Amino acid sequence: MVPYWRLSAYYFFYFAFIGAFSPYFTLYLQSLRFSAWDIGVLMSLMQVMRLLAPNLWGWLADRIGAKTPIVRGAALMSLLGFSCFFFAEGFAGFFLGMALLAFFWSAALPLVEALTFSHLGMQANRYGSIRLWGSLGFITAVLGLGWLLDCLPLSATLWVSLGLMGGILACALALPEKREAAHEADRQPIGDILRRREVRALFAACFFMAAAHGALYVFYSIYLVGRGYGTTLVGFLWTLGVVAEIAVFLAMPRLFGAFSLRAILLFSFACAIARFLAIGWGVESLALILAAQLLHAATFGAYHAASVAAVNRWFAGRHQARGQALYGSLSFGAGGMLGGLVSGWSWDALGAEITYTLSAGFALLGLVVLWRGWRPSAEAAHS
Repeated sequence: MVPYWRLSAYYFFYFAFIGAFSPYFTLYLQSLRFSAWDIGVLMSLMQVMRLLAPNLWGWLADRIGAKTPIVRGAALMSLLGFSCFFFAEGFAGFFLGMALLAFFWSAALPLVEALTFSHLGMQANRYGSIRLWGSLGFITAVLGLGWLLDCLPLSATLWVSLGLMGGILACALALPEKREAAHEADRQPIGDILRRREVRALFAACFFMAAAHGALYVFYSIYLVGRGYGTTLVGFLWTLGVVAEIAVFLAMPRLFGAFSLRAILLFSFACAIARFLAIGWGVESLALILAAQLLHAATFGAYHAASVAAVNRWFAGRHQARGQALYGSLSFGAGGMLGGLVSGWSWDALGAEITYTLSAGFALLGLVVLWRGWRPSAEAAHS
């Protein structure tokens, strides 16, 4: 039996925290008079730790043969790290709190992704129906907090986020363990998988896609508020993107049946190029911004579902946790760190329009790498 509701509840609270934290914490930092560079550095710590920590946690999960103890410990330590923000004074205090939060926070999702696929087994196409609860959690938080911040101070972001982290801990304690069945790939060294051309191409392309999203996750809310958008409307725009993402998650079984993973990914990268150019140069047009947010269906929804499906296919058996950890660290970690730091520098030095043009450039690089490195024949051979 697949523990559908326990897995779904974890995704709900995990992404609800992101919905409260990612769009509004930067506004809170800005209210404390942190510079764009300071904000970029602080937010990039999430990506720095996702570069380093998931591989450690994935290796540890393989060594002890269990994932849930690490997921539970990470939830508790993340909550304690986040609590530092209530007492921090100045950049150094926030840096320490963010580092502690990010180090343990980065442990959870790759392990839960691997745990979800272990429970699903041959029903892997049901992943989207579980993962969509994360999108619903994001919507609930981003809309609810956006509405609250119209009448409460920005410091309310801390209290709402803390409550959601408590929900993550409660759900982590309820997650059941599931050990992978023996697989013929268990005898294959993980290095052999990593030397395959299509695997390297996917990870490199994911690095560039995460870098492309750096300016979106760090400065999008600041950008819109600075151009006259209210926090309620900003929350609605974040929500619109996630609603489009949910629609894609629901449609993924049919999309996987109709198109190859490679084709879905190439389309997603092409949409990312258009999306970031529209955000950078079309912010004065609400219609264009609305269209750009709808493209989140491709630039995250279809992209992420296809990527984790490919990783699950290539890194089978005992390699599954480390495969998902590598995907998270190389894309959201290394790529997100680069995107956050580049946008933190270019925001003041070059302006918002050029910053989002650089984002489109990162997406273009990812498209080229994926198209040249992952040949259609490779997918047919390993499907």
